[in-house]
Amino acid sequence: MKVLFDTSVIIAALLPKHPSHAPCFAELKAAQSRKIQGYLSTHSLAEVYSVMTRMPSQPRLSPGDAQILLERCLQYLEAVPLETADYQAAIAQMTALNLPGGGIFDALIARAALKVAADRLLTLNPNHFTRLDATIAQITEVPS
Repeated sequence: MKVLFDTSVIIAALLPKHPSHAPCFAELKAAQSRKIQGYLSTHSLAEVYSVMTRMPSQPRLSPGDAQILLERCLQYLEAVPLETADYQAAIAQMTALNLPGGGIFDALIARAALKVAADRLLTLNPNHFTRLDATIAQITEVPS
């Protein structure tokens, strides 16, 4: 089974104090043990780094520690690169839906899921994805 991890799930899985840590961590462990094929968008690499290094937790995660965590994830999650055409398609989709702003990042993550023909797109923000189209809505799940 091919599973694409949204940024929100990766962050929750990596932070033991996160309220959704347990179900997200279980999914990440399933990818690590190769029970599922795990993927993440290359956009999520930057987004995870950004969020993890600016969270108000104490002690704050250092840039070096965030890099180490991401490198560990990349040992069992395959990064899905996006091309110019993928960005153009995501922008066209957002335009057609008249959705402004940061939702474009969810559209990019959804493009990555489509690119690898993911069976599941795991997220803690299902409404960000189900609004994009029926295909993405069918594969969008919240870890439980």
